[in-house]
Amino acid sequence: MRFNNYSNNSRLSFGPGSLPPFIKIMLISNLIVFVLQSFNPSLTKYLGLTPAIFFTEFPNFLFQPFTYMFLHGGFGHIFFNLFALWMFGTEIERTWGSKVFGRFYIFSGLAGAFLTLMVYSTQAIPTIGASAAIYGVLIAYWMMFPNRKLYIYFVVPVKVKWAIPGMMIIGYFFSGGNVAHMAHLGGVIYAFIYLKSDLKFKFIGAKIKNLRYKRKQVKLEKNRQNAEQLMKRVDAILDKINDVGFENLTKEEKNILDDASSELSKRD
Repeated sequence: MRFNNYSNNSRLSFGPGSLPPFIKIMLISNLIVFVLQSFNPSLTKYLGLTPAIFFTEFPNFLFQPFTYMFLHGGFGHIFFNLFALWMFGTEIERTWGSKVFGRFYIFSGLAGAFLTLMVYSTQAIPTIGASAAIYGVLIAYWMMFPNRKLYIYFVVPVKVKWAIPGMMIIGYFFSGGNVAHMAHLGGVIYAFIYLKSDLKFKFIGAKIKNLRYKRKQVKLEKNRQNAEQLMKRVDAILDKINDVGFENLTKEEKNILDDASSELSKRD
């Protein structure tokens, strides 16, 4: 699985250093959108995920499951999300690569949007925030580096396998009533399935690739056999021309020569 090579490493390695590309893009884009929100609060209603609007005006708001994760409800909301993305996501992106991590992050957010839409289909209040994607990142870090140590208040060392679940439990019970718990849960479920099923996905992908290769080889072999048969018939017709002349060929034989000529032109 994607995290097996790293799960036994207990050294803490997040922190200062050059930002990987995708996280840098996310930090900048979220901050830009946050500033735009402060000048134009209506963005929250339009770009936030509002299930009632999403379904009643479908498909006019298909963008909301994507755009909602770039909006935030205040400085504390965006600060903790981006801090967690930097703190836990940096090493994951360096391990997986920006393309794979970027896909994982976005799909964690989309999974949160999907679960929110399914559970709260009539909700008229917009759901906003990158928290579903961030929870996906937290689960990925928890599964990849369970024995790493976090220092609570920079003093108390706690292993990741206990610290991250503890953070999530505290967040659930003490975050108030305006938190999108279904979005968080969607990100968690997606991340867990993604990391647990990684080898299966790779196996299926390899099987599909192998099947396509075999189909291509069968097609090439069939084309080769057809070409051989055509050339044998052409050779026989050319021998006939030498014996009796072109004007004595049948219409079918002339058509065969035309087909062979067209086929050779395509190859050129």
